[in-house]
Parts: sequence; structure tokens; C-alpha cells
Amino acid sequence: MLLLVVGDWRGVALRGVAAVVFGALALVWPAITLDALVLLFGVYALVDAVGLFAALARGAPEARARRTTLVAEGLLSLAAAVVAFLWPDITALALLYVIAAWAVLTGIVEIVAAVRLRREIQGEWLLALSGALSLVFAAVLVVRPRAGALAITWVIGLYAILFGGALLALAWRLRQLQLPLAPRGTLER
Repeated sequence: MLLLVVGDWRGVALRGVAAVVFGALALVWPAITLDALVLLFGVYALVDAVGLFAALARGAPEARARRTTLVAEGLLSLAAAVVAFLWPDITALALLYVIAAWAVLTGIVEIVAAVRLRREIQGEWLLALSGALSLVFAAVLVVRPRAGALAITWVIGLYAILFGGALLALAWRLRQLQLPLAPRGTLER
């Protein structure tokens, strides 16, 4: 069940790194133009989709047979990337709602996945936390849509860093679960 829901730790780690990099760039360049923000989000969503599909591909055969969760989230991220690349001149408000919709759906999928994992691993709360952060982020975007572009950039950057941090913590936990225990007094690679 663990590999079914989240796949290999490397795919989760790739998604976490992509989110942190996206968030850091949004915070470092808060005054970037809307087109650059749309492009940056599109690249992030594309890398997120690749990470999800990599997790699916590296998972166990039984995980691939029941892949609905990873496929749904991967297709969602891929769709968000396509929208960002095909319509880079969309308004800030439209971008805001595209990102909010993506965050809502991602949050729901990750919370459902965490519930499925609760009996399989300790630390499933990290996946639930990333899902909850996605839902809170979406709510902030919907409730405050007319906030300035600078504020939106900061909110997006902060969310992406927190989301990525939660995914990196989950990847670290998954890696621990997949490493065989070394005999006492030996070094692990």
C-alpha cells in the first residue's frame, strides 16, 4: 500500500526539491512579471508531474496495478503545466484561480493518500500536512484574490517552500523505510 500511494522516495524527493526551488525563486524575485511567474509555475507543475510519474514507474508491480492516486495527481500537475504554457498571457486573477484549483485537488488527493497510509507507516501525517497546506493555500488565494501581485508572489513562494519541505521530509521517511538495516558496527552506503 505504501508504494501504491506515494511510490518511490526519489519521485517524492524530486517533487519536494522542485517545490522548494520554485518557492525560493518566487521569494527571491517577487517583482517578476506575470508572464515569468506563469512560466515558473508551469515548469514547477511539469517537474511535479514527472516526479509523480517517476514514483509510479519505480514503484512495485502491485503499486503500478493500483495507480489511481499517482496517475490522478500526475495528470492534474501536467494539465496545470499545459495551461500555464499554452496561455502565458492569462490575467493574474485567472492564474490565481488555476493555481488555487490545482492546490485544492492536490490537497484532497494527498489527504486521501495519507488516510490510506495511516496503518502502514509512521509519519503519514507529513503527506496529510502537505495536503492541508495545499487546501489552506487555495483558500487564501480564493478569499484574497485582489491582493497585489507582490503579495501573491510571496504567498505562492511561501506555500511552495512549506509544501516542498513536507514532501522532502516524507521522502526522507520513505527512504528510511526502504533501506535495509546494516549490521551493528558497519557503515551504510
